[in-house]
Amino acid sequence: MKVIEKIRDASTEEGKVVFSFEFFPPKTEDGVDNLFDRMDRMVAHGPAFCDITWGAGGSTADLTLEIANKMQNTVCVETMMHLTCTNMPVEKIDHALDTIKSNGIQNVLALRGDPPHGQDKFVQIQGGFACALDLVQHIRAKYGDYFGITVAGYPEAHPDVILNEVASLEAYQSDLAYLKQKVDAGADLIVTQLFYDTDIYLKFVNDCRQIGIKCPIVPGIMPINNYKGFVRMAGFCKTKIPSEVSAALEPIKDNDEAVKAYGIHLGTEMCKKILSHGIKTLHLYTLNMEKSALAILMNLGLIEESKISRSLPWRRPTNVFRVKEDVRPIFWANRPKSYISRTIGWEQYPHGRWSDSCNPSYGALTDYQFMRPRARGKKLHEEWAVPLKSIEDVQERFIKLCLGKLKSSPWSELDGLQPESKIINELLGNINSKGFLTINSQPAVNGEKSDSPTVGWGGKGGYVYQKAYLEFFCTREKLNGLVEKCKGYPSLTYMAVNKEGTWMSNVGPRDVNAVTWGVFPAKEIIQPTVVDPSSFMVWKDEAFEIWSRGWASLYPEDDPSRKLLEQAQNSHFLVSLVDNDYINGDLFSVFMEF
Repeated sequence: MKVIEKIRDASTEEGKVVFSFEFFPPKTEDGVDNLFDRMDRMVAHGPAFCDITWGAGGSTADLTLEIANKMQNTVCVETMMHLTCTNMPVEKIDHALDTIKSNGIQNVLALRGDPPHGQDKFVQIQGGFACALDLVQHIRAKYGDYFGITVAGYPEAHPDVILNEVASLEAYQSDLAYLKQKVDAGADLIVTQLFYDTDIYLKFVNDCRQIGIKCPIVPGIMPINNYKGFVRMAGFCKTKIPSEVSAALEPIKDNDEAVKAYGIHLGTEMCKKILSHGIKTLHLYTLNMEKSALAILMNLGLIEESKISRSLPWRRPTNVFRVKEDVRPIFWANRPKSYISRTIGWEQYPHGRWSDSCNPSYGALTDYQFMRPRARGKKLHEEWAVPLKSIEDVQERFIKLCLGKLKSSPWSELDGLQPESKIINELLGNINSKGFLTINSQPAVNGEKSDSPTVGWGGKGGYVYQKAYLEFFCTREKLNGLVEKCKGYPSLTYMAVNKEGTWMSNVGPRDVNAVTWGVFPAKEIIQPTVVDPSSFMVWKDEAFEIWSRGWASLYPEDDPSRKLLEQAQNSHFLVSLVDNDYINGDLFSVFMEF
């Protein structure tokens, strides 16, 4: 979706403020991993979009394209990619635009760009563009209305025309006229350069309106995180520093914590003044740091640290090709990135209902599904690569996870037990001690308010429902006992399969079971999570493979623990169990006599 459309939609809601974050490509692999972890946390607070910069001279072009793709399709945040003219012939520009278009990205920030490292001035290369206006015109001419185009605005004029700390009136007015040219050529949004004097920004907005620029002008806010970085960035951008800001920073400039606290205070006060003038958009230059940006938003009452709103039980996709998707099998609940990677390229994504579950063709398992960020790999190694001498030692890992003593799981891309599973964590711990090794679960919910912090989704004003669900590994002996007991519980439905594909079930091969649904004002019932036999058979290959590639691989080749895990992989069944009585059912009672 275009960012301009999101801003326009938000403008129809009384008091709605739209905020967004900017990131830049880190220099190391670890830095990239850490950025995605940080981005995941920040995106949970619901920014309208996030943008990723294009390195000076196109130095990070490939990495920017890769990060933008993952932001849009894995992190699932509306992504805006910077694109510059520096060192970029038209062929490279079109390659970048074609790449992001094929990845479902619709938003570009068109910039001239800074000179490459070691050069003082921008130089147009042969076969390239001279300025952002050329780039805007080219995008509109070649790609029509597909892209939402954002351009940069400079409240104090472009740094190139600022001499002796201020631009002349003629240079400032010329810069404004050029900005209008960019908008007239097809840009539909302006994001400003950083500033620390809000009066300068407000005057800039008024000046833009006076010459006929009508599109939203989003203020770019850069929190002060440390003194040296602040001075360097303000100097590079030739940004005016109000005397009161300099006076406040001078006595604390060597105290990083005090500087950061002041930066949060200043950023909050700047945003309050901007919002009080009827501007309802904020863009935060994060410098890849989260605390200051989030603290400002919390001070403004725009987010709550402990309350994360969800439009669906899983993060809604932003890829233009799958924005209507609102139904998924529950099996990948803890592995959403894997699910996205295995469903890329579907011609249609389920909307409203799962429909014919035999139609979708899942992608084959690849190394991608078993890759993990280094920090997560390190955590898994610390918590799961412990000596295992018996199946009871294996059970102990699962029990500790359920009781909150472990923060990672080979079967999950997420951190620790999810909030709704914490409601039943002691019950989960109990059945794990009996040899039912759980990897996915949800409690029964009967008409909980949709803004509940633990099970809510879909926003305020609705009610959510879900059937109790368990997914676990167990031996054939325990499965036989469970199947026998299920005969006395008519509300229970199950599917079970081992690594080789031996199947046991009391449902038909095409029986799709909605296990989560919501009722909202003036909407049809939404059922975002289902249990589907065909998808379960696809998921089982991945679930069993995790025993070896996700857990056993943490040990040396000849380690006895590795052999024990491989034996468990070959001797256990994967079981999906649903209690369809979400009002009076008691899913855990079937395990009492084991």
